[in-house]
Amino acid sequence: MTDIDNWFITNLWSLNFEKTSLIQFLTKNGSHIAIRLGSDNNIKSIATHITYLGIMIDNTLMWKSHIEMIIQKLSVVCFAVTAITPFVGLDTLKMVYRFYIHSVINYGIIFWGNSYTVIVFSNYKRELLRLSWV
Repeated sequence: MTDIDNWFITNLWSLNFEKTSLIQFLTKNGSHIAIRLGSDNNIKSIATHITYLGIMIDNTLMWKSHIEMIIQKLSVVCFAVTAITPFVGLDTLKMVYRFYIHSVINYGIIFWGNSYTVIVFSNYKRELLRLSWV
């Protein structure tokens, strides 16, 4: 038994290694430190990014993968807004923007909103706004 197993048993906790992810945060010039996390024969490898509560966190905190995920979600909405625009009024388009686009954009923005990759995202957001009001 490893030290981590003993700690969990002593504190009456359990750890599901199948759902557990290990991420090592790095700076641009930083190097990996050898970390081994495991229980018996289950050794976890270090992930480059994880998803936690719908927010994709990468090991450099650049948020590029999260912003790409948001853009992918919003591209579906962009197509839907384009398709329904001739058939609905401005009030309905505002509701679609408010309920889906705005909520997807604002979820977790306190974490990823200060990233430099947000510039690419802001151009996409501008396009969505233009489609919603046309």
